[in-house]
Amino acid sequence: MNASIKAVATHSDAERQARVDLAACYRLAAHFGLNEGIDNHLTLLVPGYSDRFLLAPFGLHWSEVRASDFMVIGFNGQIVSGRGPVEDTALFIHLPVHKLAPQARCALHTHMPYATALCMLDNPRLEMAGQSAIGFHDDIAYECDYNGLAFDQTEGERLARALGSKSVLMMRNHGVLAVGQSVPQAFERLYFLERAAQAQVLALSTGRALRLVPEPVVKATAAQFQSGSQVGGRDRADLHFDALKRMLDRISPDYAS
Repeated sequence: MNASIKAVATHSDAERQARVDLAACYRLAAHFGLNEGIDNHLTLLVPGYSDRFLLAPFGLHWSEVRASDFMVIGFNGQIVSGRGPVEDTALFIHLPVHKLAPQARCALHTHMPYATALCMLDNPRLEMAGQSAIGFHDDIAYECDYNGLAFDQTEGERLARALGSKSVLMMRNHGVLAVGQSVPQAFERLYFLERAAQAQVLALSTGRALRLVPEPVVKATAAQFQSGSQVGGRDRADLHFDALKRMLDRISPDYAS
């Protein structure tokens, strides 16, 4: 869809940083093979607002998204600033999720291959058989029914309800949604979800049974993940994202332009 368009105003420092981080998120998702052509969507509430979010114009490959490209979309579905086409499923998935899930300041929806492969199975669960998987203990929601393309807001509302208070939604026969209070937090969930799913798919491909970690050890390890979330007074997700942005600064620094 296209709406009345206003030129992008001068951004606050907080919005400028948000744009840079979200552009980095797009570039990193492409770098790690988490994208699917020009489809799927990564969005972020505009700092200082609870009723508008940043969205890349549809048609850009994720490897070319820049900080200056983002449109601002209001919760009325209209373009507040920026220019470009708004793809319907981006609007109808992300607007309700941002509106209804308080933990979803950043919402990343992808069809990344290994996690999506799990979503295609009769039992899509990420099994507690590896350390990375244990980091998601009791933090994944499983949405059971595929309803087709999200061409109206009720579908996004249904997905937001299925997500509940979790950080990850496994969308049956579809893909995944990872959310967080910041871009680094959401990307950390997305990245390690795909790594854990990849390890599970590879292990199952041997034809041998998974050796699950005993539940008491799973719960104790999950608590360790929580207590060890900071290193040197900084969040692990922030440290990881900063390192990944330094990589982008070397190989494709225009993401920040």
